[in-house]
Amino acid sequence: MEFRLLGTVCVDTLAGPLPLGPAKRRSLLAALLLRANTPVSVARLTDCLWDDAPPLHARTVIQGHVSRLRALLTGADAETYGVELATLGDAYVLRVPETLLDSHRFEELLMVAREQRSPADSVLVLKEALSLWEGPALTGTYPSAPLQAAAHALEESRLTTVEQLAHAYAVLGEHHRAAAVLRAEAVAHPMRESLAAALLTALHRSGRQSEALDWFHRTRRLLADELGIGPGRELADAYAQILRGAPEPEPGPPDHAAAGGATTTGDGAGAGTSCGAGAGTPCGVASGAAGSGGPRPADLLPRAPRGFQGRAAELAALSRAAAGEAPVCLVTGPAGVGKTALALHWARRSPAAFPDGRLFADLRGFGDTGRPTSLEVLREFLLALGVAPRRVPESAQAAAALFRSLTDRRSLLVVLDNARDSAQVRPLLPGGTGCVTLVTSRHRLDGLIASDAARPVPLDVLEPPDGTALLAGVLGEERVLAEPVAARRLAELCGGLPLALRVTAARLAGRPHRTLAGTADELADERSRLTYLDVEDTGVSAALRLTVQQLPPDAVHHFARLGHHPGSHFDRYTAAALAGSDPVVAAAALERLAAAHLVGETSPGRWVLHDLVRLYARGLDPASGPDALLGVLDHCIATALAAADTAEPGGEPCFVLPDDYRRPAAVRDFTDRAEAMNWLATEREDLSLAAAAARAAGLDDRAWRIILLQWPHVVWRARDGWAPALELALDAAAARSDPYAESRVRNLLGWVLSEEGRTTDAEMMLAPSPGLARRAGDRLGEATALINLAIVHAEQGGPDEAMEGCGRALALARQERDAHTEMLALQHLARMQLTAGRPRDALDSARTAFDLGPEHEEAARRVLLLAVSGEAHLALGTEGEGVRLLDLAAAEAERAGYDEGAVGSLEALLRVTSGAEYVRRYEQALRRLADAG
Repeated sequence: MEFRLLGTVCVDTLAGPLPLGPAKRRSLLAALLLRANTPVSVARLTDCLWDDAPPLHARTVIQGHVSRLRALLTGADAETYGVELATLGDAYVLRVPETLLDSHRFEELLMVAREQRSPADSVLVLKEALSLWEGPALTGTYPSAPLQAAAHALEESRLTTVEQLAHAYAVLGEHHRAAAVLRAEAVAHPMRESLAAALLTALHRSGRQSEALDWFHRTRRLLADELGIGPGRELADAYAQILRGAPEPEPGPPDHAAAGGATTTGDGAGAGTSCGAGAGTPCGVASGAAGSGGPRPADLLPRAPRGFQGRAAELAALSRAAAGEAPVCLVTGPAGVGKTALALHWARRSPAAFPDGRLFADLRGFGDTGRPTSLEVLREFLLALGVAPRRVPESAQAAAALFRSLTDRRSLLVVLDNARDSAQVRPLLPGGTGCVTLVTSRHRLDGLIASDAARPVPLDVLEPPDGTALLAGVLGEERVLAEPVAARRLAELCGGLPLALRVTAARLAGRPHRTLAGTADELADERSRLTYLDVEDTGVSAALRLTVQQLPPDAVHHFARLGHHPGSHFDRYTAAALAGSDPVVAAAALERLAAAHLVGETSPGRWVLHDLVRLYARGLDPASGPDALLGVLDHCIATALAAADTAEPGGEPCFVLPDDYRRPAAVRDFTDRAEAMNWLATEREDLSLAAAAARAAGLDDRAWRIILLQWPHVVWRARDGWAPALELALDAAAARSDPYAESRVRNLLGWVLSEEGRTTDAEMMLAPSPGLARRAGDRLGEATALINLAIVHAEQGGPDEAMEGCGRALALARQERDAHTEMLALQHLARMQLTAGRPRDALDSARTAFDLGPEHEEAARRVLLLAVSGEAHLALGTEGEGVRLLDLAAAEAERAGYDEGAVGSLEALLRVTSGAEYVRRYEQALRRLADAG
């Protein structure tokens, strides 16, 4: 367990970072860590979490955050690390061994660095200290004055350490390194004169006087423009030193050629000779090995597959990669994607480009028959190049050296197909700058990229038009043109995988009377699709099996479980939940699977499975399906809970967890509201798929929870087509005969229907909800139901009934001492009072709500309260204050991305003023709403 302040405030565990939730909780942790092992009073914590005017219930909020934080630490076995969050009277203390705190380790390393006698040792220690920093200190916390002061102090310590590192480099004479370290910080802190002065000196001593002078004048102008001052003494002295002239250059490294390296004169072999043989003649091989007429061009290329289609972009990329000196081109992609076909098609396009021949070897990196040895491949190559059989060396090293020598002055293409790893390829690389090596592999071969500058050309599946054209190339255009819709459907069902398309075409070619539509219907059944895509010893399953059998057991386990994922995308947390592992292990497995092109990364940390690969993976361990599904459903619940808690930290939890709920090994953390809301938006489709899978599997207690937990996003985008998902949740709740669940779902669905203008449907949906909530003993759910019903009654023209309902909800919320629901009731009551012509009452209700909060993170509620207050002032005749509050509401909505709130506030403004700026902002907000759906 590690506690981090030097970057985003977090608690790292072996299973990943703890889900700390909203900024206020992260700020509380930071305040405790900054005074680790020392009691911190509630007053001090209040100062750290709020500015001048904390809410009345600040102590309660702090208690809630402490309780959540203590539960997180307990769940992560903090006690075994000697970590305890204790209450001491009116204060809290976080007892933690200082070695677990990155800021303490940073200070310890600085002390160690000061004790070093060798500047080289100082450099090592200072670099280790700076490596602890992962971004600006205390990132993700509320910007209160105490925390900002602490972050500033930590940043000052870091900058001082950077300057010490640069000084140590200077003592070593490595002024270019000192300049590199200082430049990055000088750009970020342009008015820190000590940094600028040190950078000037480092640039000057590394012979870059013009850069140094330019930096001085840039800093001088900035100081004058921003602060109205000139350079201080330290910066002025550094500038004066440059003007006095450069010091003597630092002694450089010895001249290797004069210090015992190869010579071009004197006794012994002349330049370019080897082992006493003539120039250019390899040892033991006659220069005329292939005959006096010179070697004939070798051609070992096999026949290219028939019906090659498309790939124009990849062929062009391959041609670009083949340019330059001795290029190594690397075609990578999943099994069956057509790597060999692309390589052979490109290799045969222009034989004149390789006048000395084209060599080919199948390295069988993923076959059942065993891989050929390097010596076996080199023997074939050497024989093709004209070496007599008796002159082929018996060791792989000697054969490789002879191959490089023979190819040194040739223009040759070497195709190495189906390579398993980089080590298999390196001995087979030719030696000439005019030679091109083309490697294909199911693995990424990052090692070959690092060691030999291999240029990757990734290969993906075919687009439907190219897939249809491939079918036509095998079956004939007439047959495909007779059923164009079915042909395209076949291409889509084959997932654009050329191997699957060729197998399908082979089946159809042997059955001329069979229709393409009938074959498509057979392929549409997922249970038998892979069976139809195998023919004799060739097929998708066979190709995938050869890839999977090369993987370690842990990667195979994760791969098999991924086949049961109900969604389309997954991250390391999802993979861990499916496999019953933790995110660190899952991330390593995903990297192995990605290297084998079994999964694809669509964006950093977000992965997908090809449809056919998913079906194959699912078949590896079908019995594990129920367990994997339950794991991923509970992962969805845990992550959505964390997102909702961060997006709306004042909100009351929607439900208790199921009795058999399995908490994942680690849950994704969200640093702020924006990140949580973005996750809810991005994962909306997959969460709906997970809920549907839960419903189909009879796990109704998971289905309604997964849907209901998306309520912050539902509220944010109320008119975004939520009714179908909520109706599924309602069916699941009803199937469980769970009045609590049914009431909660009806509350949200009824509100959505009212926002869509379907007030009659909304009233029918909401009418049973208060009674259901009472049956379940859910008084806050009853209050929410009364509020939503009141909204519908207000829209139907019943203001008295609406205000009465809000009043009953308000009483229930106050009985339960729930500030969040109380604010919700007051917010809607204020709007109803304003509509009923009671602006003074509306203003009083809004002010009462403001006194209860809202928290900084509750942007939507704050916007709505500001807007109703502004409109109340307009109705009371205080137009200036009304315009100010509405403008503030619109600005806060725009900053938060709450476009509906911005439209409402700006509409109210435009009723009393026609300012061009308000018109522009209103039109922009409308466009954003339209673009969002």
